[in-house]
Amino acid sequence: MSNNAVSLYLDPQIRDWVLFPITLVMILVGILRHYVVMLLQTQPKELSRAAVREQRALARSQILRATAGNSPIPRPFYISISQHLSDAFAAGTYLKDGPPKGDNPSPPPNPITDPAAMDGMMSGMKTQMVMMVPQMIIMGWINFFFQGFVLIKLPFPLTLGFKSMLQRGIETPDMDVRWVSSLSWYFLNFFGLNGLYRLILGDDNSADSSRDMTTSPFAGGAAAATNPVQDYNKLFKAEKDNLEFSEGLHNWVGSDVESRVLRKYGKLAPAY
Repeated sequence: MSNNAVSLYLDPQIRDWVLFPITLVMILVGILRHYVVMLLQTQPKELSRAAVREQRALARSQILRATAGNSPIPRPFYISISQHLSDAFAAGTYLKDGPPKGDNPSPPPNPITDPAAMDGMMSGMKTQMVMMVPQMIIMGWINFFFQGFVLIKLPFPLTLGFKSMLQRGIETPDMDVRWVSSLSWYFLNFFGLNGLYRLILGDDNSADSSRDMTTSPFAGGAAAATNPVQDYNKLFKAEKDNLEFSEGLHNWVGSDVESRVLRKYGKLAPAY
């Protein structure tokens, strides 16, 4: 085995006409794929003014509660703001569709029929097609022109368990495991070029094909189906109870600030 490994030499033309072209083509295809995906992505639909107000009202209440224990707002103003939000939540003032009518409000819309969910499904299918078609073409090109080529020898030792991964398409049991076939070089580039793509295109890029292999083309629609539309009427009622509870936890940071400043600079005896 060692004698065969020593006597194996590669023609430099294999490096120039096989190794470099395969690597360059995969890099360029990944970059092209990134920009094609960017062109195919649809712009998110803008929310209506009422929907934005509905979300911001809930966020405002959550921020108010989060700062209750060390609040920059004096207690009378805090209580006034909290009571105003509680009354608005109870009356449904901030709901985008208006206050609910009757005791049995209409259920939220079915996410399966939501146009946003369908757009997510179509976007996922487009991304999958942009990933699959170029990779199928590249693999067919390598199998047709470079099948059985040995391209490179890795400079570090490996165990025999890597032989099936590094020498695909070459049925040679006595060859050193460090030699890499053309088809295996394709797979190494397929899974290993993500760092180069991040360096060229940034962290949030669409060039890494291996990332989409485990992603379903219907991921956008499935996520919308498993995560139903939020019922802000129920969220507002729960937030109303949370606001009432946080009123008892309110602590103004400016309470007794004069005495604290005087004690800090030694103008007042420390409190024991």
